[in-house]
Amino acid sequence: MLLAAGLGTRLRPLTDHTPKPLVPVGGVPILERIARRLVAAGADRLIVNTSHLGEQVQAYVREHDGFGAEYAFSPEPGGPLETGGGLLHAAALFRGDAPFLLHNADILTAIPLADLYAAHLSAAPLATVAVMERPTSRHLLFDDVGLLGRSDARTGLEIRVREPVGAVRKLAFAGVHVISPAIFGHITERGAFSILDPYLRLAGEGERILPFRADGHLWLDIGSHAQLAEGNRLAAAGALD
Repeated sequence: MLLAAGLGTRLRPLTDHTPKPLVPVGGVPILERIARRLVAAGADRLIVNTSHLGEQVQAYVREHDGFGAEYAFSPEPGGPLETGGGLLHAAALFRGDAPFLLHNADILTAIPLADLYAAHLSAAPLATVAVMERPTSRHLLFDDVGLLGRSDARTGLEIRVREPVGAVRKLAFAGVHVISPAIFGHITERGAFSILDPYLRLAGEGERILPFRADGHLWLDIGSHAQLAEGNRLAAAGALD
């Protein structure tokens, strides 16, 4: 599933008439770059949620025949439901027979998606999240068992949902996950909410949410004009090929 319903407010005025997933980086829309990486990693079906200027996103996917995969859309006409709400809203579109990749549609990365998926299959947790050491004000906390909590340097708040086992590591979330379809039977949250809310609640209830270390791989959040300029620079240098 590609999470493509964001408003892209920090990229205005570009996103006043162009949805953020279709903003080009090196002449290729972000959505296409990510979708083709997913298909190359083995995805044979894409679910794309849409909201702001969503008809443009749907038209682009149709024009490109799903980039070589089957495709379905999950419109959110009332406004973006965030990562967790968007996933839950699309539940009926999933086949439910295997774990699936969930990928933010504003993240350009060289994280090895096939390796991430294989790691999830090997350990069989409820979810496996790509994480790395990089500068950020918000971290996820992991110990020897898995997800433990989160911290926010801006507010000074740190949440731990259980007692730690072994060393605690602070890692930055990369916006890419592999999730077991069993997650849909565990989500009690409703409306617009972050997927991290049920992750943390379920980790406190004993479910395993495991990290996949993606240190050293290219990662860029195309969320601002400065980051978009960096993406264009990397594309010109061939770093996104």
